[in-house]
Amino acid sequence: MSNYIHRTIENRLEEMYDNFPSILITGSRQSGKSTVLQYLTTVKNTTINEVSLDDLNERTLAIEDPETFLRAHGVPLIIDEFQYAPNLLSYIKLAIDEARKNEMFGDGKKVGTLYYLTGSQVFETMENITESLAGRVGIIDLYPLSTREIYNSSEEIFVPDINIIKNKRPIKYEYMNNLFERIFKGSYPELYKNKNINLEAFYSSYLRTYIERDVRKIINIQDEPKFLKFISSLAARTGQEFNASDISREIGIDSETVTKWTGILSNTYIIFLLQPHMNNNIGRIVKRPKIYFMDTGLACYLTGYVSSETLQKSNYSGQIFETYIISEIVKSYTNNQRDPKKHLYYYRDNNGKEIDLLVIYEDNIYPVEIKKNANPDKSALKNFNIVEKFEMNSPNGAVICLTKNIHPIDDKNYMIPIEYI
Repeated sequence: MSNYIHRTIENRLEEMYDNFPSILITGSRQSGKSTVLQYLTTVKNTTINEVSLDDLNERTLAIEDPETFLRAHGVPLIIDEFQYAPNLLSYIKLAIDEARKNEMFGDGKKVGTLYYLTGSQVFETMENITESLAGRVGIIDLYPLSTREIYNSSEEIFVPDINIIKNKRPIKYEYMNNLFERIFKGSYPELYKNKNINLEAFYSSYLRTYIERDVRKIINIQDEPKFLKFISSLAARTGQEFNASDISREIGIDSETVTKWTGILSNTYIIFLLQPHMNNNIGRIVKRPKIYFMDTGLACYLTGYVSSETLQKSNYSGQIFETYIISEIVKSYTNNQRDPKKHLYYYRDNNGKEIDLLVIYEDNIYPVEIKKNANPDKSALKNFNIVEKFEMNSPNGAVICLTKNIHPIDDKNYMIPIEYI
């Protein structure tokens, strides 16, 4: 697999192999879910059958006669986009329980991993999994490629503790033009396997497939044009607070629908909603989440940018740069099987005081600002003293920026190059 790009989740996947009777990988379309399972078969030198429920004939059989469907394909089996036939789960449960019974009371054959499931709709996937396969499934989330995966570099969770950062190996330093080329390109694996692919054609096809296969069954068919307008409007707001009323007025749909559709984007891994950090000692906190697209290339396509040069010079460059940084940090957590929602927040109060990112790790809190320049001054730290009210230890703060090396700003806060994420 010479074109294969190694994924951070491989280690966790190998740990789960043969120790869980079923394994679920969830993530957006084209994020590499099936490919990483195919890699596993190569590493383990084993044959795993594969079927996709995007195939209407297979989907129909799985829905109408799940027992025959499972018998026809045997085990071990990869079922791609299994959420289209959630009724399969009860039959998978029966098969697993029968294999466990045989291991205990029959010929003693180890159960191993029988089923590998992938899904791109977390709200359906997780609800059905929780009900049917509790205690029988290992679960992994997967976003598109992180920069460290693109560069084949080791990836740990991002913690801005200066002692951790100083011992971390940075990725290759990039000049501004190259950085914005990658931001404009995005992070879907196919874009890096197929060097000659046309970006506009790829994202046009991606968006059409996403709407037709993931969205159409959720929203009314006549709402699709408005949904496309909606997702483009949201892309223009990446890095900003979610305000349903503003979007509602712009698109011509009610706020309740805006909130519902935003939930669809979150639950299909297109966006990440960064929540505000709440604390009983601080009042008048803005309670709206901030929106971040998890692929900058898709956000650029939706907002109509046609080149990285135009993007770099635009008013949009600051918020897409912030989006890139936040998405990379979120990926560092999910790729290492940590829930980013338990560690990553932002702060903003009604007086306009804001901190771009708060990282909470091992009872410590780290304030982080994101700046698209190489030499931010002390004004970037102006709101960091707010963390004193959170009654948590704060070893240091950080300003993630385009500086080439780690530099102290004062005795407690540091400039950190983006290459250390």
